[in-house]
Amino acid sequence: MTANNITEIAFQIILYAGNGKSNAMEAIQEAKEGNFAKSDDLIEAAGEELNKAHDYQTKLLQGEANGEESPLNLMLVHSQDHLMTSMTVRDLAVELVEIYRNK
Repeated sequence: MTANNITEIAFQIILYAGNGKSNAMEAIQEAKEGNFAKSDDLIEAAGEELNKAHDYQTKLLQGEANGEESPLNLMLVHSQDHLMTSMTVRDLAVELVEIYRNK
């Protein structure tokens, strides 16, 4: 895989992870306002976006497992950090929505 391919994949991971994180943060705000149906929809949308990002990550991992060399660059490292942080935000959003729901 070329450095350009890695960078393109990194941008896709950042895009989808960012969308997921934004949806999760919006879900918390909707729950705070008592809009739980909207909040639930946003949590689901966050999961879908994060799954797309994770799919790109999985392609990279499968390539390496099959012996493909992947050049490491800062953009890829950043994308991985962004994905993991966004996944954590989504998990915390699920918990916060439940707290607001049971309030």
